[in-house]
Amino acid sequence: MTLAWFLTLPETTPASEFIDGEILPKPMPKGRHSRLQGALTSAINQAAEPGRIALALPELRCSFGTRSIVPDIAVFTWERIPFTPDQDVPDDFDLPPDWIIKILSPDQSPIRVIDNLLYGLRFGSRLGWLISPPEQRILVFRPGQEAQVWQGDQGLPVLPPIPLALTPNQIFAWLRFPPQG
Repeated sequence: MTLAWFLTLPETTPASEFIDGEILPKPMPKGRHSRLQGALTSAINQAAEPGRIALALPELRCSFGTRSIVPDIAVFTWERIPFTPDQDVPDDFDLPPDWIIKILSPDQSPIRVIDNLLYGLRFGSRLGWLISPPEQRILVFRPGQEAQVWQGDQGLPVLPPIPLALTPNQIFAWLRFPPQG
C-alpha cells in the first residue's frame, strides 16, 4: 500500500490516517475533545486570520512524505496556504502544517500521536502540541529541542507571529460552564 493509493480511497467517518503503510482509524471525538478543538481553533483564527498571519483548520487531512495524517487542528502560516487561483482555501493540503495540535482522546495511543507530531517536525512543522484533558497538561514539541510539559499559568509557545497568549489553565477553563476564560 502506498500513500497515492490511500488517497484514492473514499473518506471515512471518523477519519483514517495512513502511517507506515497502515490505515489507522482515528477515534471518534468525545465531548471534552470537541469543546477544546472548537474553542482553540476559534481563538487561533480570531488572533491570526484578520491580519492574514495564519489559518487554523480542524480535522484537515495533511499528506506529506509517506503519511497522511489528520491533526485535530492544523495551523498554516498565510504564505504557505496553497490557495486556488480564485483565492479559495483548497481541498488538498500536501504539506505539513506549521503547527500541529493533537488533543488526546481516551481511546488513543499517546505513542502514535507523539510519533505523528515528531514526523511533522521532521518534515517542516515548527510547533506541536499534545493536549491531555485528563491531566490538564500540554506537551510541547519544537524542532531540535526536547519536548516540554506545560501546565498551570505557564505561557504557552505559539506559532510566531500569531498574537495569542494562552496558558494551560485558560485552555482547560473552556471545559467548564459557564466558560471561565
